[in-house]
Amino acid sequence: MSDKELDLPVPDPGLEEHPPRFTDVDPAAADRSYRQIVAMLAAVPVLVIAFLVVYFAVPRDAELILFGSTFKMQTTLLGLTAGFATLLIGIAAIAWARSLMSDEEIVGERHGAASPPEARERVLADLEIGIDASAIRRRKLLGTGMAGALGMMLLPAVVSLADLGPWPTAEERAKTIEKTIWAEGVRLVTDVTNVPLKATDLVVGQLVNAQPENLEHLEDSAEYQIAKAKASIIVVRMDPNSIKIPESRRDWQVDGILCYSKICTHVGCPISLWEQQTHHLLCPCHQSTFDLGNSGVVVFGPAARSLPQLPITTDAQGYLVARGDFTVPVGPSFFERDSLKDFQEGDR
Repeated sequence: MSDKELDLPVPDPGLEEHPPRFTDVDPAAADRSYRQIVAMLAAVPVLVIAFLVVYFAVPRDAELILFGSTFKMQTTLLGLTAGFATLLIGIAAIAWARSLMSDEEIVGERHGAASPPEARERVLADLEIGIDASAIRRRKLLGTGMAGALGMMLLPAVVSLADLGPWPTAEERAKTIEKTIWAEGVRLVTDVTNVPLKATDLVVGQLVNAQPENLEHLEDSAEYQIAKAKASIIVVRMDPNSIKIPESRRDWQVDGILCYSKICTHVGCPISLWEQQTHHLLCPCHQSTFDLGNSGVVVFGPAARSLPQLPITTDAQGYLVARGDFTVPVGPSFFERDSLKDFQEGDR
């Protein structure tokens, strides 16, 4: 036994005898397998086109009855076309590897982690051998078919992105995320209990979590949650002599009572941590701090926009009501919004 064999933990078993595949000894079988693989890859674009036709042509409410069960026709056909296209690519890849690629075992000696200087040349040489072993140069439709099939499979994914929601055009944003249910004359009521807020009932230093009175009239739970997420507010009363009220917002408050959105302009956390002495409102998520005594401007933290202020007044009974909706979108910032309308320190 040699010294090298003594260093091995187990004896080297060597390579077993290599049995040839049917496609290795029968050219007709190899050609038949080649045609089958190309046919499967060629069917993928057809299925992708069928997917697109179904997506755009089949109504979403159309139904399909199979084996006594009712299915949504569009969803079923989309699943079948995309599923079979993916399946064919997988079967073609496996058949390609099992019947046409090189089927020879190779033994390589273990080496250290560091590559020798000639490693790059050897990698390129091995890559060249692998390309030759794949038979892609002799049977050129294999590479073209696989590339085309994989490329076509991107189309269903791209088209399906349209189902993530409506396109965020300026008109669509104005009707949805930039609009709340606040309107002229809507009363401010306490959150949960829905008690209308009277100006004379609030004392200096008090903060009240509130919402619009018309929120409770929404019956649909999803619509209710969406509306509440955008329309929730906080109402604070401060000494008018201790706060800054710009000329443009003189009629937005009632004797030091101001109303702001409850949603942080950073990432949308609800905020109500109130410091009476400094008039600061602190967001618990990332410590953005807003000065409610100065039109809600940011004094600390990652928020880049002032807290939106809701214009309010009182009705004939002395209850607090809104003058209209927010003048700027509430909630976290998004890349399409026009931030030039937001209130900044020094604005009049």
